[in-house]
Amino acid sequence: MDSARVVITGLGAITPLGLTVSDMWTGLCAGRVGIDEITAFDPVGFSCKLAGQVPDYKIREYVPKTYRKAIKLMSRDIELAVIAANEALVHSGLITKGIDPENVNIDPERMAINLGAGFISCDLVELAPAVAASVTDGSFDLHKWGKEGLELVTPLWLLKYLPNMLACHIGIIHDIQGPSNSITCAETSAHLAIAEAAQIIARGGSDIALAGGAEAKVNPMIMIRQCLLKRTTDKNNDEPASACRPFDADAEGSVFGEAAGIVILESLENAEGRGAKIYAEVVGTGHSNNINPTYEHLEPDGKGIEIAIKKAIADAQIEPGDLDLIIPHGTGIAADDLAEAKAIQAALGEAAAKTAVWPTKSMLSNTGAASGAIDVIAAVCAMTDGKIPAAKNCDKKADGCNLNIANQPQEKNIRYALSCSYTYGGQTAAVVLKQPF
Repeated sequence: MDSARVVITGLGAITPLGLTVSDMWTGLCAGRVGIDEITAFDPVGFSCKLAGQVPDYKIREYVPKTYRKAIKLMSRDIELAVIAANEALVHSGLITKGIDPENVNIDPERMAINLGAGFISCDLVELAPAVAASVTDGSFDLHKWGKEGLELVTPLWLLKYLPNMLACHIGIIHDIQGPSNSITCAETSAHLAIAEAAQIIARGGSDIALAGGAEAKVNPMIMIRQCLLKRTTDKNNDEPASACRPFDADAEGSVFGEAAGIVILESLENAEGRGAKIYAEVVGTGHSNNINPTYEHLEPDGKGIEIAIKKAIADAQIEPGDLDLIIPHGTGIAADDLAEAKAIQAALGEAAAKTAVWPTKSMLSNTGAASGAIDVIAAVCAMTDGKIPAAKNCDKKADGCNLNIANQPQEKNIRYALSCSYTYGGQTAAVVLKQPF
């Protein structure tokens, strides 16, 4: 059986730059930074007091009335995913049970859902009373926790924090009955989810797939972990707009945030059959692992990300010089940025010095499991508008970084774009998109 071609027909995003894809793209083109002082909680005592927070929203406005009782079982990660999924479906022209139950135009059994999810930390107020009741002589008592502490935790508590619940809620709302998977590989989760969803369609397992990722990292437990691992910047709390500096000589660390990104994938036959607008084609995917014993960083030569990029380019059946745009992971952590730069240079060879590289986390922050999908969406927008916005906060490239950082906005016909990612645990991934024909 010949593999089906897979295209993107819908986009949805909620990011620190706004509640829609249009908000995000307009902000990126304007060089606007979505990073600011943390307001979700009091960051007193935290070395980094900055984050990328999404604007205020009311989740009730994105959920059908018949399903609103379930809102109380939604963590913030789930809410973000629901909002982005709703926009992506509306943007695609697909009508599901959750959009308009009287005019559904999909076969629920032929629609898949693959979502990346992160480490969903609960709100402290939900566990604090139980933890306080489990203390003996100033220390946490596991036996007391089992006997007394858990009695103070609501029985449905865990349903808010299981990583598969993002796909579960969206699947129930929109009546998605096809293949489903939840991928929890930190920052590579969305790229891997999109890759797997594309493979499901390519082999005929579904006609349509909702894919991407979401994560809300603006949580004290997540943030303190990143601070203790020294992955955050601690020298720019008074200058949030210039805090995150991917590939820059003055990079001091990353800034973390929250977001969700969703794309609608379809077989070319299905998309053309319903007259859908096609924004890009997914033509290549690749993944690998880095093996650095210091797990919170890439290995110095970036071999894992190099392999993922080479696999994606080979899968797309193109040459490195065919790429017109690369959106790297680019966190602002100096050692990791240098390793990624070396990986891109090794994978592309001579083409690396010519291919435009546009890091986005300086404006969007590191949004974990959402970041790969956000970057794929940014690449699609750049391809659609024929425009590469200027990179932010890379005024002087770090020594050893010989990438062609796009410091000025460019009008460009983007035939192929590559987006890549890696995690602090070792996973790497890359996706190649092609301009629609």
